Amino acid sequence: MKILITGITGVLGSRLAQKFSKLGEIHGLKRPDSSTALLPKDFPVVWHEGDLVDPISVEDALEGIDLVIHAAGLISFDEKDQYQLNKINWEGTGNLVNAMLEKGVKKLIHVSSVAALGKSPEQNLINESQKWVNSPWNTPYAISKYLGDLEVWRAVQEGLQALVVHPSVILTKIADNRSSAQVYDYVLQERKYFPRGTINYIDVRDVVELMYRLYTKDSWNESFILNANSISYKDFFASMATVFGKQAPSKPVDSWMLKVALFAQGIGKMLGFSNSPLNKQTAMMAQLQVTMDNSKVTSVIPFDFTPLEQSFQWARSND
Repeated sequence: MKILITGITGVLGSRLAQKFSKLGEIHGLKRPDSSTALLPKDFPVVWHEGDLVDPISVEDALEGIDLVIHAAGLISFDEKDQYQLNKINWEGTGNLVNAMLEKGVKKLIHVSSVAALGKSPEQNLINESQKWVNSPWNTPYAISKYLGDLEVWRAVQEGLQALVVHPSVILTKIADNRSSAQVYDYVLQERKYFPRGTINYIDVRDVVELMYRLYTKDSWNESFILNANSISYKDFFASMATVFGKQAPSKPVDSWMLKVALFAQGIGKMLGFSNSPLNKQTAMMAQLQVTMDNSKVTSVIPFDFTPLEQSFQWARSND
């Protein structure tokens, strides 16, 4: 079997490549300037240079492929990146599924996000049956991922088989030095404040394992939230601080503080929102208490998620 992975040079994609290599030959779609540092030096990949926004390069990469794992995407919560978010996450996904239909490649594992399910302050528990509602709490990133999902489900109606996963905040290694690792920065810098809302999280190793098991169970044309737990930011940061040997944030961020200053870049890093500055949307979201329901995936695959403290210990290790 030949497996093409988009986003293979990223934190999740590189781990998916290593896991799925036991099933067949790994092919990778990458831009010419992409670093392959996250993959083992001797790891065998058949490389295809291209870009999701270039449909011809995508079609060329699909020649002879049996399965596509679509892990590529842009993460940003800054409104100025809306065009690029739509270009990559929406249009790029559309280009991919169109090319798959054209080439007769039938099977797709699509990495979406819990953000694509939408948010509003009235909804405290979100599951896969969530209906998208236009809301001020939906960031440009969320909208672009939602529109990308629509492209996948449209392609399913045209004959594609798709397995869609919605991971929450993915915990990776600090040494990965990617945007996904910035959730640790605030505690490492011993900042003082924490938001009053909740954070939903999952270890990247659990994401990979669940995706692999869902594939081996032929869970086609279904979507699954991948989330270990939902806890308060206060407890999340306290646990992290204990493992890292740092002082935990101890003061809650009140709404009036956000309205007065929004704390600019500092709180933006605290909330783990990539390099984007804090804005009204991300500030509001961090105050929400929302749980991403993982009962569907655990009913299909009984699973022991990695304890949070173990994820933090692994994140700072050299393993």
